[in-house]
Amino acid sequence: MEREHREIDGGIEEYAAGLEAGAEPDHDAADPAPLRRAMEGLRRHIYLEEEFIFPPLKASGLMMPVFVMLREHGELWDAMSGLDDLLATGANASVIQTACQDLLLRLDAHNSKEEPVIYPQADAQLSDEATARLHDFLADGRMPDGWKCEKATR
Repeated sequence: MEREHREIDGGIEEYAAGLEAGAEPDHDAADPAPLRRAMEGLRRHIYLEEEFIFPPLKASGLMMPVFVMLREHGELWDAMSGLDDLLATGANASVIQTACQDLLLRLDAHNSKEEPVIYPQADAQLSDEATARLHDFLADGRMPDGWKCEKATR
């Protein structure tokens, strides 16, 4: 799970670096593919946490940390929707760069809580069956079409 965090951050950072390079003469506009892959990966990551990890943790009594994670997932989801809109409308590179930096800051704050609190609890609380389902999904699972995280407003 933490590896996915690094891969997602890396895709956003790669795109943001391309935007910065694109501001220099003789450079083409940044290729949005790394950003799109990162956001697709983040949406899938949020799905697996909300569907596979959070329910057993809530059932074990870890309500407040899960609530915080759900709220932050909604904020991340909405930030990604905003980035989708910026890309679709061909917004100015500096505006997109700012949105990417905002997403990275949100991810850093989120992951700095999730990794030391949620993941150790998941390791301790998930049943063998739930862990197997999670590993199967990590290997090749797809988020259902149209799925949206619980607290997303967009």
